[in-house]
Amino acid sequence: MKVDGKIIIVTGASSGIGLATAQYLAKQGAKIVLVARSEEKLKEIARNLPDSLVIPTDMTKPQEIQEMVTKVMDHFGRIDILINNAGQGYDAPVEKINIATFHQIFDLDVVGPLVAMQQVIPIMRKQGEGAIINISSGTALMYLPNMSAYSSLKRALVAVSLTAREELKKDNIHVSVVYPYITDTAFEKNTIKEYGENGQLQEEDNNGTFNLPKPDSAEYVAQKILDVITSGDADIFAHDWMKRNN
Repeated sequence: MKVDGKIIIVTGASSGIGLATAQYLAKQGAKIVLVARSEEKLKEIARNLPDSLVIPTDMTKPQEIQEMVTKVMDHFGRIDILINNAGQGYDAPVEKINIATFHQIFDLDVVGPLVAMQQVIPIMRKQGEGAIINISSGTALMYLPNMSAYSSLKRALVAVSLTAREELKKDNIHVSVVYPYITDTAFEKNTIKEYGENGQLQEEDNNGTFNLPKPDSAEYVAQKILDVITSGDADIFAHDWMKRNN
């Protein structure tokens, strides 16, 4: 699907991958619906995005998601693409996972995207086409200490996404998953962390540090999101080496 002239909802659009994606797709001629909790941040972003629409929304609240989709339809009359990007990290050893926190992140990382999908699917079916892009994580492909909570939720989102892809093929609605690698954003700063009794969260390698490739820019991930919208493929990885863990 081409994005020029398309109405695209981007959740988590106030920063990071969501912001970069909104800006990048707007440059390709798309009309962007900016969705996040911070109205002031979204209004500032919208000043530089022609024909964009700001709708402050808490993606943990189904009623607000439903109202957001209604407002988009009232304003634009259609929805072509949904990008479910809003999310938050949660790092903790399995025995230290706080169940209340786990429920909170579950509502944002899995239930919110699901509710948004349920709201736009009938609209896209009536239109005869559509695309839904769900942002997962490279951690969903791995078994990393202290990341079971976040990884499990991102795996759940993948299962929902690819099952929906099979269900919606007949309706010409393409559901795709994007697997970013570590990205140079404030995501890690905003990640909730539960520390072990020794005050440490991660086990280090023999050198005292993890030897990881350089983080990607948010703009790089935005390009990958455009690539999967254009191709309609089931998934896309930030880097080909990630496929070996899939």
